[in-house]
Formats: sequence, structure tokens, C-alpha cells
Amino acid sequence: MLIRGWDRGAEDEWRRWLAAGRDFGTLAANGPDGPVLVPTHFLLDAEAGEVLLHLSAANPLLAAVRADPHVTLAVTDDYAFAPGRWRGAPYTPTSYYASVQFSCTAEPVEDPAEKAALLNRQLAHFQPERPADRVEAGNAYWAQLTAVRGLRLTVHRVRAKFKYDDKKPVELQGEVAERLAERYAATGNPQDARARVQLLRRMALRKAAADRSSD
Repeated sequence: MLIRGWDRGAEDEWRRWLAAGRDFGTLAANGPDGPVLVPTHFLLDAEAGEVLLHLSAANPLLAAVRADPHVTLAVTDDYAFAPGRWRGAPYTPTSYYASVQFSCTAEPVEDPAEKAALLNRQLAHFQPERPADRVEAGNAYWAQLTAVRGLRLTVHRVRAKFKYDDKKPVELQGEVAERLAERYAATGNPQDARARVQLLRRMALRKAAADRSSD
């Protein structure tokens, strides 16, 4: 992922972005026959520097991890197409999006008690309204543990990109924000509304930085 200086995401920025409910991404591993990509929910423990998830025991990504534990987890959202006519000279179209990529090493979790602990942390995150739904020795969930494998990803590097034309004048960003609002009103595409939120947020950051530098 190419990251320019103007669209690099700060740590507190990408952490807040993910914490706003973005816990589904694509996990990529290097398989013997080429890349293996798996869409998956995950649980990020940013303070511990790890990501927890589970997969079917039959998932081919597990064999890839055993051969090469280096993996990448990517989360992308708030995307929209920006026509060239919106963006001023040289009038080239572009894509707006936010993306966070974790470079990790993956460790399979196969011990039943460790798998249960990992799954229970995920369940507490994804369905906190059902505290009774937990994996415990002897219950129905425990009997299904043989069908899954846990994965613990140790995060080594995080790269974050918020691509919303920060290289363009703030005034033009404001115009594009209005165009996105108009298109959302016409089509109802929720991604236009979400991209507009990020664009306006980045505009506000730029304005605040400019105000501080002028003091």
C-alpha cells in the first residue's frame, strides 16, 4: 500500500477508526500455491499488540501459516469514487478510502483450554448481550472445539492510510464533500456518506494544524 505523507494515518487516528466498530478484515498468508486470503472477524488488543481470531480447522490458511507464519491483516472502509471533474486540474478521478494493515506473525492455537479462552474473548466482544454463551468444559460449545483453530497474531508493524485528497486545497475538499452529499441524496449509497465523514474530519485536522502553526 502506497502511503504519501499527506494521507498517512496517525496511531491515535487509526485506533479510534477501528474502535468505531471495524472488526472485520481480510487475512492474507503465503501459501505454497500462492497467496491465501480469508475474510474474517477479529479482535484487536492494541495494548498487547496482538490480534485474535479463529478459523475452521479445514481452512487452507492454517497450512500456509504453518509453512510461513508471516501474515497481513487488512481492514478497508469508508470508500468512494471521486470523479475527475470534482477534483480540479488535472481532473483525474481517484478513490477515497481508509485502510489499516497489520504485518504480523501468526501462531495457531490448538490446545482446547487456550482455544476456549480465545473464543470467549471474541464472544464477549461480539455478543456481550449473551454472557451465557461461552465455551466451558463439558458444554455444547466445548464439544465443537475440534472443528476450529485459534490464531494469535503478534503485530510487528501497522500502516494506516486515509486517502481523502489532503494534498488538495481545503476549499476543494469542502466542495467535494458537498458533491458526496448530493450523490448520497440521489443514490442512497452509504459509502458516500461515510467517505464524506472522513473527508470532513481530515479537513478539520488540517485546519486545526494550520491554526496552530499561525499562532
